[in-house]
Amino acid sequence: MDNASPSAPSADRLVQGLVDLLDVEEIDTDLFRGARRPGGQGRVFGGQVIAQALQAAQRSTEAPRAAHSLHAYFMRPGDERFPIIYRVERDFEGRSFATRRVIAMQKGKPILNMACSFQTPEDGMHHQDAMPDVPRPDGLPSERELLVTLGDQIPAAIRAFLGSVRPIELRPIHPRQVMAPAPGEPNQAIWFRLVAPIGDDPTLHRAILAYASDFLLLGTSTLPHGVSWLTHDMQTASLDHALWLHEPFRADEWLLYVTDSPWAGHARGFNRGRIFTADGRLVASVAQEGLIRLREPRG
Repeated sequence: MDNASPSAPSADRLVQGLVDLLDVEEIDTDLFRGARRPGGQGRVFGGQVIAQALQAAQRSTEAPRAAHSLHAYFMRPGDERFPIIYRVERDFEGRSFATRRVIAMQKGKPILNMACSFQTPEDGMHHQDAMPDVPRPDGLPSERELLVTLGDQIPAAIRAFLGSVRPIELRPIHPRQVMAPAPGEPNQAIWFRLVAPIGDDPTLHRAILAYASDFLLLGTSTLPHGVSWLTHDMQTASLDHALWLHEPFRADEWLLYVTDSPWAGHARGFNRGRIFTADGRLVASVAQEGLIRLREPRG
């Protein structure tokens, strides 16, 4: 865990803040309000919208049915100044499966549409990919520690943001060179976990993984091109996002996120991800296409 300054929030407070952010308030039947990130400015992080939408869908579905997949399309950037309203449509109720459609809105306009499928647990045939052979998280520096070493190379405002203590710790296998990126293979791997334990509610662990699944992905498609999100005139945004939840897991234990990008073109990058537990179980798969546009310099 990162060493925090005496004035920094405790790990428990950081994690509780994320739990509170991903909670949704029921304001009417199948109508929910998502919280704003305290002190947030600018565009809402896409993972927050996905996680809150998943929470709304989960609130409309009774156990033992559990979410196993979601498919989301981003239409407009969310604005940190306003809460997000989530409307849930109960499209299908079957014996084994149920589907929900969630529309996320701000100021009367949709910013995200999401379809989510739920299944009653059952046994079946099983196989999975093997987890890659990578260094274990113990002993790897955190992303925050790595960014601190860049010091004045990063603009002050961005340095303060990147250097803040956060509820999810990231430990990259091969650290990114965000200030002077060189072209490389479109592959990344990173360990992540909550910095403090949470309870046993599986719906909360799924929401947190949905939130974290928006980390790392889009940047993977920029790696062959020697650019990063800090590159001048680089415009990036998630366009769509799909998540499949395969097995039970805990978001407060180490998870390995492995990503690759098999294609990019026409100002879009396609990215895939696999999430493993530390003991090698494949618990989730992710796919995302995003905008990666290098804009022409203004004259």
